Amino acid sequence: MIPGFRQSRVTVDDGVALTAAVGGSGRPIVLLHGFPQTHLMWRHVAADLAHDHTVICPDLRGYGASDKPVAGEHTYAKRTMAADIVALARALGHDRFALAGHDRGALVAIRAGLDHPATITHLAALDVLPTLDMWDVLHGVRAAVAFHLYLMAQPPGLPERMIEATADEFFGSFLDGWAGDAAAIPPEVRAAYLAASRAAVPSIVADYRASAGIDVVHDRADRAAGRRLAMPVTVVQQDWGAALGYDAAALWGAWAPDLVHQTTSAGHFMAEEAPDEIVKALRDLLSR
Repeated sequence: MIPGFRQSRVTVDDGVALTAAVGGSGRPIVLLHGFPQTHLMWRHVAADLAHDHTVICPDLRGYGASDKPVAGEHTYAKRTMAADIVALARALGHDRFALAGHDRGALVAIRAGLDHPATITHLAALDVLPTLDMWDVLHGVRAAVAFHLYLMAQPPGLPERMIEATADEFFGSFLDGWAGDAAAIPPEVRAAYLAASRAAVPSIVADYRASAGIDVVHDRADRAAGRRLAMPVTVVQQDWGAALGYDAAALWGAWAPDLVHQTTSAGHFMAEEAPDEIVKALRDLLSR
């Protein structure tokens, strides 16, 4: 757990409960982790924000200490996972809250903002593109950087067996390859991430598989209907646009008219590598 935070376990759907670290007091903000991590990735940021905010850091459905239901078509849709977060916050007494997500958690946050605009007051997304744009910018050999997206998009069976056979090496390769500063993830935290991921291979794969299926269906429907994020939005990314040849701010601007887009010199795990920078970005967002 994050030091000074308490653990809450809340039922958010039929047979599904999320485990969350909760601390602080004041205006609520929910922080959603990425892959291959748990809520512990927010340990520095959450401790700072807790000085004047109620901070809620859940393990997403399918990850960490939260439940891992057997996958159906909608079980790990970002729409379902976003509804989990709204239900969690409501059960903890918050009908409206700010929401920040990293990586997979950012995709859940985006969907929550689109589906629940009266509930999400502010939204931050760290180091992602919206799902449709993510698939569109991956071309040719440059798509090799995202090989795991294509592996886990395959039909159930083979991806799970392949990953389970080399779980620590598979998940550890992302912790090693995506970190700009390996020391930001100390051995005990790395071990916790690997243990949590090793125990959740089917649900992690199901989360990714949804992003190549039902999540695309939902995002296309929103794009066709002209739905956009109505709340203030902050995006913090590595400069993937320069690396892969696209205009990240323009892609985000199509979804978020009230947008602050910034790049960072930190690696992918920026909440751990550059927590002060992320805290500042979140506090700036909350002041808008």
